[in-house]
Amino acid sequence: MIVRGPYPEIAIPEVPLTPFVLERAERWGEKAALIDGPTGRSVSYRALAESVRRVAAGLWRRGFRKGDVLALYSPNLPEYAVAFHAVSLIGGITATVNPLSTVEELTRQLRDAEAKYLLTVPSLLEKALEAARAAGVRDVFAIGAATGATPWTELFDDADRVPEVAISPREDVVVLPSSSGTTGLPKGVMLTHYNLVANICQVDAALHRVREEDVVIGVLPFFHSYGLLVVMNVMLYKGTTVVTMPRFELEPFLHILQAYGVTRAYLVPPIILALAKHPLVDRYDLSKLRVIMSGAAPLSEAVARACAERLGCLVLQGYGLTETSPVTHANPEDPARIKLASVGPPLPNTECQIVDPETGTPRGVNELGELWIRGPQVMKGYWKRPEETARTITPDGWLRTGDVGYVDEDGYFYIVDRIKELIKYKGLQIAPAELEAVLLSHPAVADAAVIPSPDEEAGEVPKAFIVRKADVSAEAVMAYVAERVAPYKKIRRVEFVDQIPRSASGKILRRVLIERERGGAA
Repeated sequence: MIVRGPYPEIAIPEVPLTPFVLERAERWGEKAALIDGPTGRSVSYRALAESVRRVAAGLWRRGFRKGDVLALYSPNLPEYAVAFHAVSLIGGITATVNPLSTVEELTRQLRDAEAKYLLTVPSLLEKALEAARAAGVRDVFAIGAATGATPWTELFDDADRVPEVAISPREDVVVLPSSSGTTGLPKGVMLTHYNLVANICQVDAALHRVREEDVVIGVLPFFHSYGLLVVMNVMLYKGTTVVTMPRFELEPFLHILQAYGVTRAYLVPPIILALAKHPLVDRYDLSKLRVIMSGAAPLSEAVARACAERLGCLVLQGYGLTETSPVTHANPEDPARIKLASVGPPLPNTECQIVDPETGTPRGVNELGELWIRGPQVMKGYWKRPEETARTITPDGWLRTGDVGYVDEDGYFYIVDRIKELIKYKGLQIAPAELEAVLLSHPAVADAAVIPSPDEEAGEVPKAFIVRKADVSAEAVMAYVAERVAPYKKIRRVEFVDQIPRSASGKILRRVLIERERGGAA
């Protein structure tokens, strides 16, 4: 059963990304495009467009050409958008790197991407220089004063010297974010100009209530496709003001929401959980916040409802993958049509189906299976990995997501978990995310993660790692869950911890907990 969303088909222009995003920059002129939240330093739309052209000219002068790769190893700053679009303008490719990457991880990514240049910040320079030497990177640039790297300002050249570079939107890759895909080590995801332009148009059509006067918090990391596309590119295309944060810390985050009058926040579940439960939130005026969109990891209905009620704003989920540029689903910004537990219907021009992961046979309404997606936002493939691309994308264009879910009678999709993370209890499948949602509804639970724990009789049993908000016993927690799930899904082991390990995008790092469990540390 192929499902399409409620939206009409839209026309997607076949144009290069950067002129498309910044085409109205002159119209918005001196309006702030990007503000560095901690310092208040502002970049206008006119200055953004000018800086993009100047840096593009400077890169070209230094021999950077179409198809060359620049690695961007930096937290969120206004300069991130300048660098990304300067590279895009002359047909280059940006490899986005997690600023938490170790020297070894950075070296591996630089080598894999065959990066010619590396752009970083002073706080990361020591690691950047070591990795660049090991990977054979030609030059390292630093945003801000730093010894040992070429100053970023040396890239600024005459804006009129930007060459006209022929770009084929469907073929030419513009960004290489990293993803582990459904299996394996991290690998570069080839997203083309057309992929990103398509996804901007799709998101704009579905979330058409974004206004020029909106102020958006840029706390989602730009190295991650969710932050890169939705916060940085969609919002610049729409003419909003994006307030950047280099990293998430709750009190500075709340201060920025209040100080800048943030109206829209694109977040991940751990931040929404803090907004729903943390006492600090009551000290700040967040009355201008109208919409919170959650993505990158499952958000429980209980947490979504608690956050919406506490802040008096809309809270809705969307869904996507790095391999889909990233957005494929979103709840509409209509209170009557939001389903808090759902990631929503598909975006325009997007087809979806739920299939048996073993056979590929389509499943029906409310039947569990693997989510497959087809649309213009689906990646070109994995960088230099044709075999893995062929395993992920079918010959007729369906992307196998590796996510387990179902679709209801209204065409709304629900993501239950990852195929590879399901717990097998006596042959029955249990989704950790389902149990985590129940745990998070407990008033004494601040955060939780569930993993498979080896068991001689059952094969695997669910074990919960819990961060307590108030005193509660393991027995009380297990009894609470047992009252709300089928008997085979019961939590059978509990360990209390200080925090749950998570990625920068908010995903629970289950493998860390699983390795700890198997190593006997638990």
